[in-house]
Formats: sequence, structure tokens, C-alpha cells
Amino acid sequence: MVRYLHLVLLSLFFIACSDNDKKPSTGNNGEELNNADFTNSFRKVSLPYHLTDTGLLANKDTMSIQYNTFETYIPDSLSKLLFKKPEKIKYIPLVRIEEKGKEKYFLVKAVSGNQKATLIIAFDKKNNYAATFPFLVPDSDPKTTQTSTIDKAYSISRNLSRRVSDDEVIDGKDVYAYNPESKSFILIMTDLLDDGSGELLNPIDTFKKTHPFAADYFRGEKNIVSIRDGRAENEILFFIHFENKDKKCKGELKGKAVFTSPKSAVYREGGDPCVLELHFASSSVTIKEVEGCGSQRGLDCKFDATFTKKKLPATKAANKKTKKK
Repeated sequence: MVRYLHLVLLSLFFIACSDNDKKPSTGNNGEELNNADFTNSFRKVSLPYHLTDTGLLANKDTMSIQYNTFETYIPDSLSKLLFKKPEKIKYIPLVRIEEKGKEKYFLVKAVSGNQKATLIIAFDKKNNYAATFPFLVPDSDPKTTQTSTIDKAYSISRNLSRRVSDDEVIDGKDVYAYNPESKSFILIMTDLLDDGSGELLNPIDTFKKTHPFAADYFRGEKNIVSIRDGRAENEILFFIHFENKDKKCKGELKGKAVFTSPKSAVYREGGDPCVLELHFASSSVTIKEVEGCGSQRGLDCKFDATFTKKKLPATKAANKKTKKK
């Protein structure tokens, strides 16, 4: 089972002009972002925007951006993870994505020797630096191809295809969205690359479940709604995975829901157009898709179903009642 690399940089980052050696501003008020020379070094594109690993590797742009302090704001662990020679990285402007009332994204190609990667640098609506995220990191496997996309809803999809035989290709996908509250890119959906493993992993399985509705709810073998404790009494964490028997349509979503009534909670995350309602009964939960969840599921299905609560074994149920006392 192959997963993409989940990396989020939460460090401050300041940019210098592309055509001089001036020391970059030490403020984070967007002074360098508003510099016309810097901004214009990135070609403006409209959404959706796609970039393939072959396109990145074939890119011959040579106009590098001089960052006197760039490496200072990238953790050594990330540089060493992406590049064999992290001390010799060159940065090349690719494209910029900007729209009134939205975050601004600058895509930069990072090169060290024969290694290449694309980073996406986000600035918030006030032109303050927000986050840096690895948009596309090619691998050395000749059997795989990668495509990264930013759609019109500003969701980032990183797609991986692997050829396992002459007539069989398997696909996987991770979808991320920028969260303005945490100033980071969060994973909102994972589509496993290898469905042949027959294994369904629950990423929140080991989390606490003392909340009255915290449990696992099933609808068949590979259709699950897992509920765990949130940070506050009116919050819960959830993981949803469903797939049809023929596997032609499936969906997956992990996130936080907030209770709007004693038995109903809503998932609504900044940067993600998806809105879900979770309605609880004594032994079930009903998921209702309100809007915008297309990036987390197939085109011919929705997050609309009722799942039955998994019963605890008699001994565990008794222990749980004892703890409540």
C-alpha cells in the first residue's frame, strides 16, 4: 500500500526579488509579494492547473530566484527528506494563482543536482505568508506517473498511477485543502493506491472514544463511519469510507464535526467546499451530503447512507459502564 508523503511546513518564510541581491524584508506584511518584479517572474494561470512529473522533469526554465535566507525557513528534516544535497538547492519560478478574495499561490521548482520538486507557497488574503507545501515530488520508479492538480475550489489533488502489468494500471489519490485557521494544508481525502490488498485502514482507530456517540458504524465489510473524541465537548473526529461492491464508486473523508443539536453534527472546514451532516440515533448514524463533496468521492455516488453501530463484546460493554460510574 502506497501513500503520498504528507508534509506541511509551518514556518515563516520571506522572499527576495528575483533579479537582484537585496536582502529580503524581515516583515510578513506582503512587501516582497507586492514587488512587481517578483510577482511578474511567475506566469499567471487560471484554474484548474495541472502539473505532471514528466512535465516538471522536462522543464528547462533557468531563471532562478535569489533567496538569501530561504533555507533558514525550511526545516533541515524536510530538505534532507526531499534532496540528497539540501545545501545546494536552486529555486525557479513557475506559475502564480491569484483571484480577488482568495489566497495567492506561487509554485516554485526546487532543483538540487538531478532531483526536482515543486513547492506551493501560499499567502493569505492580506498578503501575509501562510504555508509552504510539496505540490509534486517525482519518484524514481519508471512504473509510476504523477499528476498534481489545483481545481477551481482550490483543492489540491496529488494523483499517482502505477502500471502493474501490460493491461493493468492502479491509481491512488490524496486531496488537500488550505486551512486558514491553522495556516496549513490539511489532508481531506485519501484514495488508496492498491485496492487488491483487501485491507481497510482506519486512521483514527486508536483515538479516545469516551463520547456517547464515539464508536464504529458499519454498512457492509468496507463501509465504515468511525467516531472518536474531539478536543471539545461539542466536537467529534470522524473517518468515513464507503465503496460499492463493484468498486466503481467510492469515497473517503476524515475530519472534525461540530454539534449543532444534541444528535446532529456538521462538517464544514475552511478551504473545503464539502459540507456533511451526521445524524445520530441510539444504534446508528446517518450521513447526509449537503454540498460540494465531489473531490472526496466518485461522480456517481454521494455520502448519503445509514450505518449501524458495532456492538461491543459483553465484557467490554460492562467495563465501559463501570468506568462511567
